Amino acid sequence: MILFYSQPGIWEFVLAINQKFDGNLKCHRCAECNGFGCPDMLPGLGGVMEGKNFQANVQSWKDLFTPEAQKITIKPTAIRCGPVTGAVENIGFENEKDFYYPYLKNTADAGFGICVGDGCPDEKLKFGVEAVKKIQEEAKKNLNAAFFLKPYPQEKLFERVEWVKPYAGLIGIDIDSYNILTMRNLVNLERKTAAQLEEFRDKTKLPFVIKGVFTKEDIELVKEVKPEVVYISNHGGRVETRLGSTGDFLKGNTEVLKKYCKEIWVDGGIRTKQDIQTALFYGADQVIMARPLIRATFDGTYKDFVSSILK
Repeated sequence: MILFYSQPGIWEFVLAINQKFDGNLKCHRCAECNGFGCPDMLPGLGGVMEGKNFQANVQSWKDLFTPEAQKITIKPTAIRCGPVTGAVENIGFENEKDFYYPYLKNTADAGFGICVGDGCPDEKLKFGVEAVKKIQEEAKKNLNAAFFLKPYPQEKLFERVEWVKPYAGLIGIDIDSYNILTMRNLVNLERKTAAQLEEFRDKTKLPFVIKGVFTKEDIELVKEVKPEVVYISNHGGRVETRLGSTGDFLKGNTEVLKKYCKEIWVDGGIRTKQDIQTALFYGADQVIMARPLIRATFDGTYKDFVSSILK
């Protein structure tokens, strides 16, 4: 396994990581990543509800594809990596900290946007902050990273804002993660009201993202808060919610959502160049990918994967 880096003088570090992690990836490396190989595999890279939403996400992009979408040219800036934590329990890394720099460095080198996730314990968020700081110092430029915080009680959220704000271009709240299986009984998360989200945005003074928009109730929340970015997501099929796909939700709700935000982002089941084109065709401004970029980082195939979606 060889990780994709552009920075000279780092190969000893890369070799050490390769030797430490090879063979431990929890992903089953299915020939087609469609959710049928890992239903209910949590912790891990699977999905809940027998994988139904994971499977629906992947299939929807195929069903929605139209020849007109194939005419769209994909720029690297239209893609972001997913906000991922839980490298040990979900991915298979031996040490949590070792995931963040390679994953985010590969993303930055490819010209994609960066998303950083939150988790329990607090060190997961701090590892993401450290990685972004290091990459920005190396690149000598701001990465405009988007940080997504879990819906903790307000006081704890405000504390986390101070950790990420020096390195953030955008800050969002992962509104559906109060219901994610892997976080239950670990931390106190809550379903946020519009008033709480507005208070949070006032605290950050940064462009605000509502992540996890996937229901009619979420649309009503967007109408009240009017965030800069609406991020359509069902957590990759990893959160218990209504049955359905992010692709169908994007197609059915782009027109109304655009009235209350500046941009729409979407994730869930996006695997190929054609999937990205389809998402952009139906109104997405940014397309977020997680599982394919995790696997490409772990297996050392990042450069080839980037080529396959941008060529």
